[in-house]
Order: sequence, then structure tokens, then C-alpha cells
Amino acid sequence: MGYHAGEAGYRRVCLALFAAGVATFALLYSTQALLPELAVAFRVTPAQSAWSLSVATVGLGVALLVTGPLSEKVGRTRLIHLSLTLSGLVGLACAVAPGWPALLALRLLQGVALAGLPAVATVYLREELHADTHARAAGLYIGGTALGGMAGRLVTGGIAEAYGWRWAMAGVALLGLLCAAAVGALLPPSRNFAPRAAGAMTLRAVTDPALLSLYAIGACAMGAFVAVYNAMGFRLTSAPFLLGAGAAGAVFLVYPVGTLSSAVSGRLADRYGRRAVMPFGCLLTAAGLLLTLPDRLPVVVLGLAVMTAGFFCVHGVASGWVPARAHAGGVPPGQAASLYLFAYYAGSSIFGSLSGTAWSLGGWPAVVTLALAFIAISGALAAGLRRMPALTAEPAAPMAIPGKLAGR
Repeated sequence: MGYHAGEAGYRRVCLALFAAGVATFALLYSTQALLPELAVAFRVTPAQSAWSLSVATVGLGVALLVTGPLSEKVGRTRLIHLSLTLSGLVGLACAVAPGWPALLALRLLQGVALAGLPAVATVYLREELHADTHARAAGLYIGGTALGGMAGRLVTGGIAEAYGWRWAMAGVALLGLLCAAAVGALLPPSRNFAPRAAGAMTLRAVTDPALLSLYAIGACAMGAFVAVYNAMGFRLTSAPFLLGAGAAGAVFLVYPVGTLSSAVSGRLADRYGRRAVMPFGCLLTAAGLLLTLPDRLPVVVLGLAVMTAGFFCVHGVASGWVPARAHAGGVPPGQAASLYLFAYYAGSSIFGSLSGTAWSLGGWPAVVTLALAFIAISGALAAGLRRMPALTAEPAAPMAIPGKLAGR
């Protein structure tokens, strides 16, 4: 039996994984607010500067294919602690990288080190918490990742404007290590983990239509989200806005909207079902993208906030749905979660990196068109999921038996 909402163990789990999400995504996206500075410092193009983010997500995505199945054998908490500590230390090394190739190599290594937490976080929640709290706890964890994304960008943008990009990278690395210490003090050891051999990938993990749709939704939604934020720094530091790095980085203050959105969408998914909530998140994301088109800073910021809320609704629901669907279908949840996150970060690396090319060719309208195309695919797949049968019996009324919603 897992921890119930209100119990001390439940609070410790949620706080620890919230802090872990902050650390992981602050470190992963630490270079995003620095792309214009990196382009100048290393004399590379805007598209090339985005490699500092893409190589990290590539390393993370590939490593997930190993860490997810490995966690079925060695346990969840060990990987979480190791991941947070190593990634913080590599972050300090990034701050003293002697050149562009060295920085890219270190960012690739940092992505590999970061893979331990995303691979097991939602699986750990499913194992250690009571079934009626799964979606809301996953939403809170995703909220931590949203706050981490904001913190990483704000810390680096603000410090870089005053002291340069190297001190900015060092600052976010120290933030990651502080969060790692907090997780070490708070996270309870696994009580319900049962080790199994880390064997070959279960066939159903790559043949179940619902899981495949969820993987693709993660890839496309993340590609759209990263494309927008990668290009936004260049847009805000160019005419007609001409903002400095610190002021441009301040737009990431909209990230708490994502924290709130993921938590609320988790509660709504527990109440009404994931199939009902995810399409709404896609529509909200598309509406936010359209709002960023005018050259008026308040409207652009509003559009980013709406888009961020929609994205974290989609991702929060999808990331909690994958292990639930996998468990109901007899798929090891760690494998399914790893595949979802592999697709998610592949979307970030491949689709997100296209924003530099879109920006160079057609400016902001081209970036928005690119992002809308990916969100349209996500929306179509989310609509298709509504017609796919659940793997567990669904109640007639959404609120009747919360535990029965696991396969939704």
C-alpha cells in the first residue's frame, strides 16, 4: 500500500521529487537563456549555439534507454541520487570549458548524467504512492520541472548580464547541487520496489497503439515548446525589442504558470480522466503560440504564459499516463517511461533545433508556424486516444472509483 495524501511520507516524496525536478531541468536548460551570448563568445551561428542544448538532450535521451531498464534491477532511489550529484558536478566543469567543442562534450556528458531522474520519477511515484494520488503527484513533479526550467534560465540570464556566461553556468550548477542535498535528506527509500532482471525491451512497449501515441505526443509537444523558447532569446534581443540578456531572460518568469498548470491538470485527470484533459492542453498551447505573433511585449509574454500552461498540461498528463498504461498492460513501467522520455528529448533535440533555421529563414512567424505544426500533430493524436479502449474497466461516472482510472 502506498502513501496516502496527507501522510508524512507522501509529503516527503512530493517535496523531494519537486526539488529533483527543479535541479534536473535547471541544469538541462541552463544554456537556453545564454544562446545569444554563446553565439558571440564562440563565434558560432544562432543555429549552432542551440547545439549546447541539443547535445544535452541527445545524451539524456539515449541514456534513458539504459537507465530505465537498469532501474528495474538496481532500484529507483539509487539512480536518482547519483544522477543529481553527477550532473551538478559536470555543470561546474561546463563553467570552465576551454572552447566550444569542450563545452559541447561536457553538455553531452551532463545530459547522460541527468538521465537517472526522468527515467524513474513517475515510476517511483506509481510504486510508492496510493493509486488515487498518482496523477496529482505526477503533476506536482512536472511542476518542479517547470520551476527548474524557469530557475535555470533566470539564474543564467541574470548572472550572465552582470558577470558573463561562465559565472552563470557555475551559479546554476550550485543550485543543482543544493537541490541534490535536499533530495538526499527528504526522499524516502523504496518500500514497494521489486527488482527484476534488466532484460530486453518488452515488445508491447513498442507495439501498444496508445503508448506509441503518447510517445509521439511527447516528442511533438516538446519540439514545439523548445523551438519557441530557443528562438525567443534572439527575438527579444533584436529589433523592435532590443532587450539585454537579463531582461530577455525575465520572460521565463512565466514558468510558474506551468507549475500551476501541471498540478491542476493532474487533479483534473484524477477526476475526469486523462483522455478528457489532454486535448484541451493542446488547444491551449496553440492559442498561446498565436498570441506571440504581434510585436507587443506584453502580448508576447501573455502568449508565452498561455503556451507554457498548455504544454505542461499535455506533458504532465502524458508522463503520468505512460507508466499507468504500461502497468495495466503488463509492460515494465520503467521501460515505457524511458521510451516516452527518449521520444520527448528526441523531439527537443531534433524538432527544437529547427527553430534556429526557421528564425534565420523567416523570423518569428516561421518559428510559430513550425511550432503549430507540431502541436497540431499532438492534438490529432490526443483526439485519437479518446477512441482507444482502456486496459482496465472504466467507471460509468468519472468520479465513481478513482483507482479504476489507472489505465486511462
